Amino acid sequence: MPKNELFVAAREAMAKAHAPYSKFPVGAAIRAEDGRIYTGANIENLSFPEGWCAETTAISHMVMAGQRKIMEVAVIAEKLALCPPCGGCRQRLAEFSGASTRIYLCDETGIKKSLALSDLLPHSFETEILG
Repeated sequence: MPKNELFVAAREAMAKAHAPYSKFPVGAAIRAEDGRIYTGANIENLSFPEGWCAETTAISHMVMAGQRKIMEVAVIAEKLALCPPCGGCRQRLAEFSGASTRIYLCDETGIKKSLALSDLLPHSFETEILG
């Protein structure tokens, strides 16, 4: 399946962001092991930092659909081209993927950069250590 499909899904998700405080909409799209795409947008609330990041929302949709493995991810932010996932989301992504999982950073026209998760989070906590 083409990477562009992830970009389009992430951009459509970003349009649904609830970012009245930061005015910084973000969208994410995850392709899971089942081949389906799960999307999310950031959802803020007045009690910072209790909102959800776009990646967190997409992971939640994936898990609720019964999936547990991320194959690739696209992220887009309206006001920052090539916006990478925040530190917390990098660890959340690591929980459901491997070091070689591709993370695509986008601008308004498409995917502009492809990184391995290990490039973004070289020393992630390894879940198998904890049990």
